Amino acid sequence: MVNCSWCDLSEEDKRFQVYESTFWSVFLSDEQDYVGRCILVLKRHCASLPELTEDEWEELRGLVCKVETCLKTVLGAALCNWSCLMNSFHKESEPDPHLHIHVRPRYDRPVMINGNIYTDSEFGHHYALDKNGPIPAEDKEEVLDRLKEWLSR
Repeated sequence: MVNCSWCDLSEEDKRFQVYESTFWSVFLSDEQDYVGRCILVLKRHCASLPELTEDEWEELRGLVCKVETCLKTVLGAALCNWSCLMNSFHKESEPDPHLHIHVRPRYDRPVMINGNIYTDSEFGHHYALDKNGPIPAEDKEEVLDRLKEWLSR
């Protein structure tokens, strides 16, 4: 393992963990281009989906259901886009990927956080790579708190 950012998370990064299971951690993404965007990270260093154990696959299935239900219940997502791309790791001269999965909640109506309104202008289409800038820190904290509360039930 070269220098894996997922294996060596800072305390600031760990602050955005919304849920932890036996094999996976769920974090609120620093990129909130889609409000509630999260990342599921395997807790051991592993390069690809085919390398998952049966137990890790089984837990991932349940976690996908749990996180998607949370985003629909708490934020009103109509659906979720899931992706496991791993491309950025291969920009390095010595790639050492760490399995993680992005979930982008998609909204067919505006989402209100602390009086601020967020719309998904691409709803029904692929997600945009260069979407809106960051949401205000207080809105990100509100989303973090809502997700943590629901997922800890």
